[in-house]
Amino acid sequence: MSNIKKLAGQTMWYGVSSIAARFLNYLVTPYLTNVLSPADYGKMSLVYSVLPFLNVLFTYGMETAYFRFSNNEQDREKIYNTTATSIIISTFLLGLTLLLFHHQLASFAGIGDYPELIRMSIFIIMIDTFGIIPFAKLRHDGRPVKYAMAKISGILAYLFFTYVFLSIGYVAVKKDPTSFWSHFVDAKNNPVYYIVVANLIQAVVTLAFLYKEVLAIRFKLDKDLWRRIMVYSMPLIIVGMGGVINETMDRIMLKWWVPGDEKFKETQVAIYSACYKLSILISLFVQAFRMGAEPFFFKQAGSENPQRTYARVMKFFVIVISVMFLVVSLYLPIWKYFIAEKLWDGLKVVPILLLANMFLGIYYNLSIWFKLGHKTSAGAYITLTGAAITIIINYIFIKHYSYMACAWATFFCYGSMMVISFVWGQKEYRVPYPWKKLVAYMVIAVLLFFVHKVITTYISNYWAAMGIASVLLLAYLWFIGQVEKKELVKLPVVGKYFKAT
Repeated sequence: MSNIKKLAGQTMWYGVSSIAARFLNYLVTPYLTNVLSPADYGKMSLVYSVLPFLNVLFTYGMETAYFRFSNNEQDREKIYNTTATSIIISTFLLGLTLLLFHHQLASFAGIGDYPELIRMSIFIIMIDTFGIIPFAKLRHDGRPVKYAMAKISGILAYLFFTYVFLSIGYVAVKKDPTSFWSHFVDAKNNPVYYIVVANLIQAVVTLAFLYKEVLAIRFKLDKDLWRRIMVYSMPLIIVGMGGVINETMDRIMLKWWVPGDEKFKETQVAIYSACYKLSILISLFVQAFRMGAEPFFFKQAGSENPQRTYARVMKFFVIVISVMFLVVSLYLPIWKYFIAEKLWDGLKVVPILLLANMFLGIYYNLSIWFKLGHKTSAGAYITLTGAAITIIINYIFIKHYSYMACAWATFFCYGSMMVISFVWGQKEYRVPYPWKKLVAYMVIAVLLFFVHKVITTYISNYWAAMGIASVLLLAYLWFIGQVEKKELVKLPVVGKYFKAT
């Protein structure tokens, strides 16, 4: 249990930074969806759907490789210098190459009239990439406070400059082209341009907090170590690319294949992108969990019976995300106010995307078998399978069902990846997951969502609906408490409650 407490603590710390940063970012969503037209919000979503592709190219699995080799090699300084040097060299080469073709990248993303957005996005990725290994070192060394400070400071800078550019500078220049703000803002530019500028400032501020870790890098490349690292990390490029196709490519495919004029296409992208963000709780928790779990799992590999630890982690993980599914889906009438009313047509995709993100989180748990066993090529095959499912479903159904096809494609993609990884992983590296119990927990959560949906079809009163949602959520928590009482009583806070009752 002490190991799980340690992971919970790490997840909490990294979660504080990730959740605070992402939550602050999500707070700007209602602002942006109201300030921008649906078409402009769609353009912004398309820009940010390109960034993850570039991120995979620039990082090429080095972060995971750093964790893997830092637990096996004695000379961690050599690993740090080798991975960081490799990243610095490749970032400059890739960045310069992509800058030469930024017009083509803009056309690929569906924003061919705004190549400057892609050009700035490349600079953002370059700056972010320089911080990849220093951030990994902070996570490996257990320094979450500095990690949190860097992340939160960057997002605060982004929020501040977004507001200044859009609500002060842009408005002032439109009223008076000769005003002071004309030195910084051009009213002829699309407003999305200044959101990307604010993002560029965010990247600079975040990297500035890592100056000690960056200055500690010695420009040295151990060739033998680098070759071993590259053999391990290269398949992770395919894993990453497939993951990006699964996570963000659907926005681009929606723009390509949904029928209608340009404005309608961008509006559909805006609706889907905004509603996707309402899976905030699960996606934030999954991200926070990954921050703590990846170095934790590698460190546990050398302990006695690590499989038992992995199984228990999975159980608590599924319990948490099942509760989060109910918190978001049952209280959707509240969460919907995080986006503009003009985008509420897409709310029906939220429960589907919540389940999809649950599957993705479970897949991240399961993926430890191929990362530990140096079988990263297996991860590539699984991710490519998911990517193929995403592309096929979207290609066939987007023209008929618009963004609903994207939501179901995401659901089946992550669901298939989860199942394949479980079946394959149990053959290669058996972990005693209590899978029947975990499936039951998720199925019961989904059934409670449908019970609520059926009841509220006949009872349209808002407060009655919220009251029923609370009763169902409390019933689920009570049920989990009864089934897992022996495990939960070992947790400090929860254990006090059970002893008191």
